[in-house]
Amino acid sequence: MDKTFDAAEAEARIYARWESAGAFKAGANASSDETFSIMIPPPNVTGVLHMGHAFNNTLQDILIRWHRMRGHDTLWQPGQDHAGIATQMVVERMLAETGQPSRRELGREAFTGKVWEWKKDSGGTIIEQLKRLGASCDWSRNAFTMSGAPDAPEGEEGNFHDAVIRVFVKMYEDGLIYRGKRLVNWDPHFETAISDLEVENIEVDGHMWHFKYPLADGVTYEYIEKDADGNVVRRENRNYISIATTRPETMLGDGAVAVHPSDARYAPIVGKLCEIPVGPKEHRRLIPIITDEYPDP
Repeated sequence: MDKTFDAAEAEARIYARWESAGAFKAGANASSDETFSIMIPPPNVTGVLHMGHAFNNTLQDILIRWHRMRGHDTLWQPGQDHAGIATQMVVERMLAETGQPSRRELGREAFTGKVWEWKKDSGGTIIEQLKRLGASCDWSRNAFTMSGAPDAPEGEEGNFHDAVIRVFVKMYEDGLIYRGKRLVNWDPHFETAISDLEVENIEVDGHMWHFKYPLADGVTYEYIEKDADGNVVRRENRNYISIATTRPETMLGDGAVAVHPSDARYAPIVGKLCEIPVGPKEHRRLIPIITDEYPDP
């Protein structure tokens, strides 16, 4: 007998015995008609499990084992999620780091094959990690959210790919979801829209752009600028209103120019029209100058 207890050896041996005995399968040792099941929140195949997974899955395992001990027909449904764009990103990064051809150089079919290879390695690692944690899942039912896809390799059981499509079609037909126009996050590298969850906000030094919006119909006004003590520091006739923005591309969608109600500099032209300074003058769109509390006077 060893002088010290080898926890790693004992855990692996006991878990293998549990598995071979079918102790984790749905309905194992059930003595009542009462059922209890949990569908594991499927971890993404973008990498490996972290402490959050360990904590969350331990709580689920406690509930599953408790109900199983009470004789209930118990199922802990395991699975992994394809994670969409996130997995594509890590595979492309792997190709770059290992000096392999890029997604565009490989072509769709070959690149998809690389993604499935990644899923096999990452998904297998995730399953082994869960087993090392002692998770009592019914591994005979292990699922993957892209199984059944047209390009899925042999051995991917189930057809969750088509099931997901059917569910979305039914939700659309039942009026539970709809397709609308929204501002989206566009990824210029992957050339696709991505969700807010896949966007990292980073502060960068920008540039303030200044534009002159000409007043319509030849309107002019006396522009007076004062310092903090009320002394006039600038007085001139203007036929435009000056605006500043960090997003010049949005000027094409401008609906109005807003000035603060207490800003005396622009009081003479409130209610007038100005031109969006894009394109030939005769075709420029006119927008009103309005007051609003939002601008900083």
